[in-house]
Amino acid sequence: MLSIIQAAGWPIWPLLACSVVALALVIERFFSLRKQFIAPDGLLDQAISASQKSLPSAEITNQLKENSALGKILARGWQTLFAHPTIDDADLRSSMEVAGREVAHSLEKHLVALGTIASAAPLLGLLGTVIGMIDIFGAQAPGTTNPAQLAQGISMALYNTAFGLIIAIPALMFWRYFRGRVDSYLLELEASSEQFLRHLMVLRGSMKR
Repeated sequence: MLSIIQAAGWPIWPLLACSVVALALVIERFFSLRKQFIAPDGLLDQAISASQKSLPSAEITNQLKENSALGKILARGWQTLFAHPTIDDADLRSSMEVAGREVAHSLEKHLVALGTIASAAPLLGLLGTVIGMIDIFGAQAPGTTNPAQLAQGISMALYNTAFGLIIAIPALMFWRYFRGRVDSYLLELEASSEQFLRHLMVLRGSMKR
């Protein structure tokens, strides 16, 4: 492996850095996008049951907020209704939508960086290829051929191209996978939030009586 890196020349180092960053991002996203951290099974039903007749205590609200991404949205609904018992439907919905946008931003965290690596890696490989070709032609004196310089330039060109593709293809595949996973979670969060919002509207009506 070390000999390959040496043969590829200095253009390989940005590609190696990209590979390390991409691997770290993939591992972090696999850990952070687990269902128990986003929308645990049964959490919506538990939240509705806990506020069936009245708003829960601040301690329960904080526990829900720290539970998961869905918990943050549901807890925002409780907090808003507690602070403004006579709030209208539009403002209550708006408050929960703000929490939803905050959650969406956290779910999409690092996906831009992973997509950038998937796009930039082939270009960095191409840069190494061009530099290798420059070395080939720049090292050849008119009317002579230097086999060692020729082999070095070709190695640099091909290794960098290969490394760029080796990094870009998995990065692109993981980016698409995580993108689809996040979209699926956001759809689930939106449906759960809408159901909880209707519950809060009914609860608000009973609190006014």
